[in-house]
Amino acid sequence: MVDVSIPLLAGDELEKEYRSGPEVVRVLRGASVELRAAEMVALVGASGVGKSTLLHLLGGLDRPTAGRVLFDGDDVFARGEAGLARYRRYDVGFIFQFYNLLGEMTALENAMIPALLARRPRREARDRAVEALADVGLSDRVRHRPGELSGGEQQRVAIARALVNGPRVLLADEPTGNLDPKTSEVIYDLFSRLQAERGLAFLIATHNMELARRAERSYRLIEGRARTVEPGD
Repeated sequence: MVDVSIPLLAGDELEKEYRSGPEVVRVLRGASVELRAAEMVALVGASGVGKSTLLHLLGGLDRPTAGRVLFDGDDVFARGEAGLARYRRYDVGFIFQFYNLLGEMTALENAMIPALLARRPRREARDRAVEALADVGLSDRVRHRPGELSGGEQQRVAIARALVNGPRVLLADEPTGNLDPKTSEVIYDLFSRLQAERGLAFLIATHNMELARRAERSYRLIEGRARTVEPGD
């Protein structure tokens, strides 16, 4: 049995600076967050406050200026490049606001990409993608290209793509930012079902406070630091 009291993924005092000419821009100033197994956590904050930056650090897409990212208690940036690549490939999945689908490929081909990049046999990659698309309710859309799908369907393809290598954590960056309220509810219902059925943990950056309240816990990112949102905030 998984001990849900121990963080599965944690950012410990994360700092991130960018240099813009002679100016140094400090985006994160010691942000700490925790995500337990099979937990749904929301990350809220104004545009430009650093939510995407924090997700990129937690997912190993970018390196922090200071601080650590711990997965199962292990510092992911101490693993070396090969270990970091395995972490990005197998342990975490990413869902983006703009879907990031390849327009010339079908839904099935888009969903297969992570499995192919992991050098799985093509038949296995296809089987995994078919299963993931079925999990998000798109079995009847596998041969459709993104231009033939609605925004909500495109986001579900992106979710299937994130699922295909069996991650334990999904990092979602404004996953409903381009969707209408009704479709946003469908996506969050899907997250809840995947959390319950697959035991997935979700960290969701969102502006939508109504949807954020459906998470078990929330952080608000302010001035480069993350603070727990208390009930009624």
